[in-house]
Amino acid sequence: MKFLKHLHILTSLSALWLLAGCSSTSSSSAPTSSVRSYSGTASVGDFLTITLNPVAQTITYTDISNGSGGIIPYTVNSDGTYALNDSTGNLVAAYEVPNYALLIQATKSGPTKDQLALVTAVETGTISTAMLANNSYNSMQFRTAAGGLEVGSIAIDGSANVNVSSYWPFGAVNQNGGGQVNLGTFSASLFQTDPSGTFMKMADDTNNGAYDYVFGTPNGVFVVDTPNGAILALKKAASAAFDPSFAGAYKAIYYQKVNASTGAGNVETGTPSLANATFTITVTGQVTVQDTQGNTLLQAALIPVANVSYLVGTGELQDPCYGLFTFRVTTASSQQDVFVTFLGRAVLFSSFTAHLPWGSGNSYDYLYGVGLK
Repeated sequence: MKFLKHLHILTSLSALWLLAGCSSTSSSSAPTSSVRSYSGTASVGDFLTITLNPVAQTITYTDISNGSGGIIPYTVNSDGTYALNDSTGNLVAAYEVPNYALLIQATKSGPTKDQLALVTAVETGTISTAMLANNSYNSMQFRTAAGGLEVGSIAIDGSANVNVSSYWPFGAVNQNGGGQVNLGTFSASLFQTDPSGTFMKMADDTNNGAYDYVFGTPNGVFVVDTPNGAILALKKAASAAFDPSFAGAYKAIYYQKVNASTGAGNVETGTPSLANATFTITVTGQVTVQDTQGNTLLQAALIPVANVSYLVGTGELQDPCYGLFTFRVTTASSQQDVFVTFLGRAVLFSSFTAHLPWGSGNSYDYLYGVGLK
């Protein structure tokens, strides 16, 4: 991953990256009975092409990273989510906002085809480095190792030079506050456009034979998939304040790992799971995330990252990240950081909880998800 060297993310681990930007409106007004094409990234690091046929009620997919694929029948549940009948047991559940985005629970992802992952897919469209230029985004990285997540800022100038700063919650506790922020620059010109025009790729120099994929949509969503995961990025808001138009209930799919720990060789252990959830936020920014049994996974009153001194300031994130929100809960036995960002009909959310007092080998929990409405 040549560009990751410039980001300085996770010095002893292969890291992930994503560039992104979204418009504030839904993408296409095509009828929902039409066949729909999506490009997707799995949080474990697989690039997928997906076709959904709502008349035949089938999902056809190819996992370009690990060579798996198939045609999967699905049925529509009473709440609008999809139940997938995959004979291989890989893709098991999904939710779609037609012609906008598709979320999938995958159970056999990764190079060994045995890992749980959240697949986030967006409507297939064209992409180029020119589309990335002169834009600034909030980013949220999803992975299945090294604490699971990072959040931060991406600024791309007119020459497609990229400046990045990201906050790494696991690094903050594991390195006593010395490794929580990663800074770097690189040029988006390193990416080569595929002849299809729907994605760009670059050889991943930390994983021989593998590639990093950048793809996008007509309404301005861009994603980078790497062998180690994905990062989603949304265009920054005009101000730090919460926009009450984002209030409402979102159907979400989330990945969670509990009792995680990182050992020799940066191998992360723990108990992973995938499930559906409901993400609800009020007009005042009060968030509640509940699973399908009604158990509360997250509950927080969001604060703009721009107003949080331990995230924005000297030696921290180099941008106020308008449109990115957070919440921290600290007790004698734990510290939890929650992050949320919105755009259009989508929400990204993540949480990292460290079990205190921190010491070598201590366990931690994290979850992350995507919601659509």
